Amino acid sequence: MAGYVEELRVQWRPVTAALIGTATGLSLVAYVVAIMGPHLIAEFGWNRADFALVGALGLSSVLVFPVVGRLTDTYGVRRTALVGVVATPLTCLAYTLVDDIRVYAAIFALQCISLVTTTAPVYCRVIVQYINHARGLALAIAACGPALAAAVAGPLLNNFVTDHGWRAGYVVLAVATAISGAVAILLLPSERARAAGESPPPAAERKPAAARKDFALIFRSRPFWILCVGVLLCTLPQAVLLNQLNLVLGENGVTGKDASMMISGYAVGTVLGRILSGLALDRFHAPLVATVVLALSGSGLLLIASSVDAPAFLLMAVLMVGLGYGAESDVIAYLIIRNFGLRIYSSVYGLVSATVAISATLGAIMLSVALNMTGAFAPFLTSVGGLVLLGSLLFLFLPGNPEDAGAVGGEALEGEDAMAAPERAIGDPAGGPATAGSGLRTA
Repeated sequence: MAGYVEELRVQWRPVTAALIGTATGLSLVAYVVAIMGPHLIAEFGWNRADFALVGALGLSSVLVFPVVGRLTDTYGVRRTALVGVVATPLTCLAYTLVDDIRVYAAIFALQCISLVTTTAPVYCRVIVQYINHARGLALAIAACGPALAAAVAGPLLNNFVTDHGWRAGYVVLAVATAISGAVAILLLPSERARAAGESPPPAAERKPAAARKDFALIFRSRPFWILCVGVLLCTLPQAVLLNQLNLVLGENGVTGKDASMMISGYAVGTVLGRILSGLALDRFHAPLVATVVLALSGSGLLLIASSVDAPAFLLMAVLMVGLGYGAESDVIAYLIIRNFGLRIYSSVYGLVSATVAISATLGAIMLSVALNMTGAFAPFLTSVGGLVLLGSLLFLFLPGNPEDAGAVGGEALEGEDAMAAPERAIGDPAGGPATAGSGLRTA
C-alpha cells in the first residue's frame, strides 16, 4: 500500500494534468449550454425546438474521436491537446458575437469537433504511460474532473450570468479555460514510451499505411468487439441519467426535497463509483470488476422501474445507478490499456468513445419511442436495464490481462503484425516514464 500511494504522489503531474484538461474542455459544453440557453432564447426570441435541434450537431464528434485518437498515438498528448486548449477560449469569445442561431450552431459544431482533443482518449494516455500499480485509481481521479468542475464552476457561472449577462459570462469562461488549459499543458510530463536508448521511427509510424494496418489489427481483434458491444449496451441509459432523472423520479411519486436528495445521491454515487472501481481494478481481475460495477447500473434501473416506490428503496436504486455510471469511464480506460497496450491505446479509445456517443443517441431515440408509445418511463427503464446487465456480462469474455508483448487483445501475432503489436508499459515509481519491452502487471 505504501508503494501504491507513493506512485500517485510521485506521478501527480500526469493525473493532475488529465483531471484539469478533461474538466475544462468538451465536458463543459453541455453545462454551459444549459446555463446560457435560456438567456439566448429570451434575448433573440429563438424557437426552442430549433435551439434543441442544435444539440444534434454534437453527433459530429462520433466521426472525430477515432481521428483524434490516432493523432494522439502518432503525435503525442501535448500536441493533440493543444488544439483543444487553444480552441476552447477562442470559441467562447466567438459566442459573444452571436446574434443569429445559424452562427451559434456553426460555433457549437466547431466546438464539438475541435474540443474532442480535450477528452479522455487524449489525456488518459499519459496516465497509463506513467502509472502502473495505481493505474485504476489514477484514471478514476482524472474521471472525476468534469463532475467536480460542473459542481463548482456551474453555480458560479450561472450566478455571474444572472448578474452580468451571458456575453460577459462567455468572456469570463474564455479567460478561465485559457488559464486552466495552459496549466494542464504545462503539467504534462514528457512522453517517452520506449526503452532508454531506443530511437522511435516517427516517419514510419505516421504513414497512412501504418494507420490502416493498425486499424485493421484492431478490427480483427475479438476483445475490441467485446468492448464495443459491451459499452454500447451499458451506455444506452445516458439520456435518462443526464437529462431525465428528475422526471423519472416524479413518475414514481418523488418530488420536492426528496427528489433533490435522490439526485444528489446519484451525483455522490458517480464519484464513489469512480473511486471504488479504480481501487478494485488495481487489486482484482479487471473483467470481473467491470461486470460487477456496470451490472449495478442495470440492476438499479430495473429497481426504479419496479412497482416499489418507497423513498428509501428508490434512493438505494438511484445510488446503484450512480455507482455503475460513475465507474464506466475508468473501467473502459483500464480495460483498453490491459488488452491493447500503449502504442495504439488512444486509437482504440477513440473508437470506443465514438461507440459511447452512438449509444447515447440510440438511447435517446429508444426513450422517445417508448414515451410516445406508452407515456411512461418504466418500459424504457426495464428494457435498457436488461440490456445493461447483458452488456456487463460480455466483459467476462475478455481475456485475462495479457502479458505477451507480441499480443493485441490477448491474441498472439506473428511476423509483421508482431512488430506492430503495442508496447507493454510499466510505470516507474521513481519518477521516470513508462518503459517498453516489459510485460504488463496483471490486475
